[in-house]
Amino acid sequence: MLASSLLANYCTELHDDQTLKVDKYLHHFQLSDKTLMDLSVRFRREMDRGLSRDTNPTAAVKMLPTFVRSTPDGTEQGEFLALDLGGSNFRVLLVKVMANGKQEVEMENQTYEIPEHIMRGCGSELFDHIADCLANFLEKLGIKDKKLPLGFTFSFPCQQTKLDESVLVHWTKSFRAYGVEGKDVVSLLKKSIQKRGVSAQNPSFMDFDVDILAVINDTVGTMMTCGYDDHHCEIGLIVGTGTNACYMEQMRNLELLDGDEGRMCVNTEWGAFGDDGALEDLRTDVDREIDAGSLNPGKQLFEKMISGLYLGEVVRLILVRMTKEKLLFQGKTSAKLLKTGSFSTSFIYGIDTDKEEEGVEHAEEVLRGLGLDPLVEDCIATQRVCQVVSTRSAHLCAAALVAVLRQIRDNKAAEKLRMSGLKTKEKLNKMYLLFLRFSRRLHKMVRRLVPDCDVRFLQSQCGSGKGAAMVTAVAYRLAVQHAERQRILDTLRLSREQLLDVKRRMSEDMERGLSKQNHEQSSVKMLPSYVRDTPDGTEHGDFLALDLGGSSFRVLLVRVRSGKGHNLFSHIVDCIADFLEYMGMSGASLPLGFTFSFPCYQTKIDQGILLKWTKGFKASGCEGEDVLTY
Repeated sequence: MLASSLLANYCTELHDDQTLKVDKYLHHFQLSDKTLMDLSVRFRREMDRGLSRDTNPTAAVKMLPTFVRSTPDGTEQGEFLALDLGGSNFRVLLVKVMANGKQEVEMENQTYEIPEHIMRGCGSELFDHIADCLANFLEKLGIKDKKLPLGFTFSFPCQQTKLDESVLVHWTKSFRAYGVEGKDVVSLLKKSIQKRGVSAQNPSFMDFDVDILAVINDTVGTMMTCGYDDHHCEIGLIVGTGTNACYMEQMRNLELLDGDEGRMCVNTEWGAFGDDGALEDLRTDVDREIDAGSLNPGKQLFEKMISGLYLGEVVRLILVRMTKEKLLFQGKTSAKLLKTGSFSTSFIYGIDTDKEEEGVEHAEEVLRGLGLDPLVEDCIATQRVCQVVSTRSAHLCAAALVAVLRQIRDNKAAEKLRMSGLKTKEKLNKMYLLFLRFSRRLHKMVRRLVPDCDVRFLQSQCGSGKGAAMVTAVAYRLAVQHAERQRILDTLRLSREQLLDVKRRMSEDMERGLSKQNHEQSSVKMLPSYVRDTPDGTEHGDFLALDLGGSSFRVLLVRVRSGKGHNLFSHIVDCIADFLEYMGMSGASLPLGFTFSFPCYQTKIDQGILLKWTKGFKASGCEGEDVLTY
């Protein structure tokens, strides 16, 4: 019993010692609540810069309009295709939306790989590959002869001018296909589809055809999946290979577009937060090394501190640095550990677990696989490194998310915000769903930083792919409704010839109504009113009036007054004298400027001849006179 107790104490002390050693080495990675709140305030300012027309061009966080203005209302029905492109694999989906009152959705999908040489090659080859895979999917399902509506999830920063047009701003993640940046990706996809099956013998033949109605970001797709069954969802969150968020913003705040009625989903593109230097005080030497070795140095700096594409490499670089400083592995490294990308982010999931002993065992397995001979304390230290790196990732994400929550709360002018529906994407490179400690840390920090917002986190099933189909379903529904409205309105629309004919008929009927001989036959009676003149301004006195034209009527006392010009200007002079006396300046001789807001003719700066009164003024003897002589 004593030996067991001593061993337990030794293990506890060993664990604590290693934890303290790592914490001391990685103190810059551990962010206080105060620092995170400050970061959230900074991000909120960046959101405002992105929303403003004046500052958007230089803003790092672009706050891109998505033109998604409506969520599903449950009346959608039909078959819809969806493409989901955002990583080295992409999916093609067939989504069947049932209009049976149960809001049921059936899906069939297939995942296709994008080879690395295509990801970094010619852009036309990338879209040709996508078209080939789409053709393969349609052929397998036997629906190549159908022309179906299609939604395209394209998970890269894009500038949209309408729902079915999206210009790539720049590639992120591992994509570098040239000839795509600055181009409309929908047009590129259409071109690749049209090329299929074209031959010299039959140049008009197309292998298959689709109707691309919408292109969206994966964050938008993630949020839209909930619209079919949870109308309270207002934020979509991605934490995986990359990271991003979208939310429903009031149109009055979105200065990039005209109109201030209603709402629109805004794609924040928050991965670029800090690209303008706003995060320099929080970035570490490891973060800078990660950035320098990336495919896009200086870009997506916030994403490189959070997302699954980089976390494993962050841990590897820390282990290498600590080893070189003889804090790990007796100062002995290995060729595998020194190889870029050798420490996968997936290793973190097994090492940073609630069951610490299992995590230490997994750390040993991983380290031995990297050609190292770790001691127990090395495995404990590695576990702590994984914990610190993943915790920072979750807390940074929470700080930005809190800024979005506060924006929504302020838009609603609410002291407290209840939101039952913050969607997180299901296929997150395992980052969110499989890494449970990450999600718990994220939730906990959000609630700590913004206690007045009651947020419920939901997981989005088949997130962005299904979301693209739902956006397409909504767009299709709205298009059908618009066509029906236009059909009805077209029956009310008159041509110029028809309007001229109406004018001619009215003129003829007016003439008949004025004629003594044809008055009885006219539908326009042109009845005399016996009012022979209009007021000339000399009218004066008190008059009663009755106004009867409905179930109620009015009785009015109308007092008509008129005065002479010299009375008006004498009154003005009296007011000036009262003002000077009030200011203690009676008897003073001061320069005076006269704003006289009526039509005047001037020949010099101190002369104004009144042409005519307006605005109800009728003082006699003024028109045609210089008002300054009064």
